[in-house]
Amino acid sequence: MSSDNFVDYVKIHCTSGNGGAGSTHFRREKYIPKGGPDGGDGGRGGHVILRGNKQLWTLLHLKYTKHIKASHGIRGSGNLKTGAQGTDVYIEVPIGTVVRDSESNEILFEINEDKEEKILLKGGKGGLGNNHFKSPTNQSPKYAQPGEQGLEEWKILELKILADIGLVGFPNAGKSTLLSVITDAKPEIADYPFTTLRPNLGIVKYRDYRSFVVADIPGIIEGASKGKGLGYRFLRHIERNSILLFLISSESEDYLKEYQILLKELENYNPDLLLKDRVIAITKADLLEDEKRKECAISLKKYPHLFISSVTQEGLTELKDALWKKLNTDGEIN
Repeated sequence: MSSDNFVDYVKIHCTSGNGGAGSTHFRREKYIPKGGPDGGDGGRGGHVILRGNKQLWTLLHLKYTKHIKASHGIRGSGNLKTGAQGTDVYIEVPIGTVVRDSESNEILFEINEDKEEKILLKGGKGGLGNNHFKSPTNQSPKYAQPGEQGLEEWKILELKILADIGLVGFPNAGKSTLLSVITDAKPEIADYPFTTLRPNLGIVKYRDYRSFVVADIPGIIEGASKGKGLGYRFLRHIERNSILLFLISSESEDYLKEYQILLKELENYNPDLLLKDRVIAITKADLLEDEKRKECAISLKKYPHLFISSVTQEGLTELKDALWKKLNTDGEIN
């Protein structure tokens, strides 16, 4: 999926409908010149509702739709007739969409299923008609309730992408290059940090016409779980990946330390991420001399790992095999 068309973050302004006013009406008929109050209630204002849609993979359709507004409820009328409700507005979103309050950044809810509906903003209640206010001491109330005002708020929608494999690593670990080699994806690639500013998805074609989906997640830096760098903007995507592929560059000064930093950032963000299956690959293996390769193997001796090169294709077949095996068996967590 083109990164230009992949939108995983939007901020929208939502307004729910006002409730309709209650009616101040009295029954008047040919032989009943002084009937009692019969004002109906006002209709409720329209809700703003989020609805999951499994056919959507991005929030692109909301990128230029900044204002979403439901209609108002209708005033009540005589003969105890309740006014019509305001029309609800439905916002279709992909599965895995998270809603945050724009001021507190608090997570309000998440859409996890197709056709799941949750009210983003409730419409105002309709006002009560004067029929509700009659009493033995006030048999002709000449007042009714106004409708309740709707709500007007900014909301943040974020998308957690769904993929079989999530690439995890520091900037310049070779994630985008690997994705471009093993899939048909065309991510931007350059020799500077944070080339990838949003996730890229690619499909790996495996044996016997089988396949799996890989997501290139923007690079982690130390302190990301506290919002440093791209912070939460990419960590949330890892939550919906089945397996995490940790990529450590052969140019790293300390392989084990780099792996442990990556693990710590994931743990600080969400400890459940450490329960996912993991695979470790040392990238840019074509740059490694035999002595350096041995040092790497010793450093990571407790953690099974592979050496790969997107340039020479070294280890890529073995990597695909390892990932497919993890996807289809209960592997041990490293």
